[in-house]
Amino acid sequence: MTTIALVAHNNKKTDLLNWVKENHKALEGHTLIGTTNTSRLINDLLDLNVQPFGHGPSGGDILLAARILQGEVHKIIFFIDVETPHGHEHDIQTLIRTAVLNNIPIALNRASADLIVLERN
Repeated sequence: MTTIALVAHNNKKTDLLNWVKENHKALEGHTLIGTTNTSRLINDLLDLNVQPFGHGPSGGDILLAARILQGEVHKIIFFIDVETPHGHEHDIQTLIRTAVLNNIPIALNRASADLIVLERN
């Protein structure tokens, strides 16, 4: 079963939630994980079991990168806020770099997330 990570910066959580609502059926057949706040938001509002793995700014991005290295994550949906500075920017870059180096599809916006969910692998 494919594991998809769902992550969003604070200013993009509503966008991700709306995207998840629209793609609810396509996501049902996957194992879903997410950062603590994102998974809580999705689980509270939708009937999906998104397993939390840690708070992004407190090392959650690094925990996700480690899961990639362990072969536990197959796709990442990460709605990033490029207009707001983040104190954990190095962690975000490490996550993106780890995904790229390990050939893990990573969507950073709605258009690329649509492509990743439509892809059947």
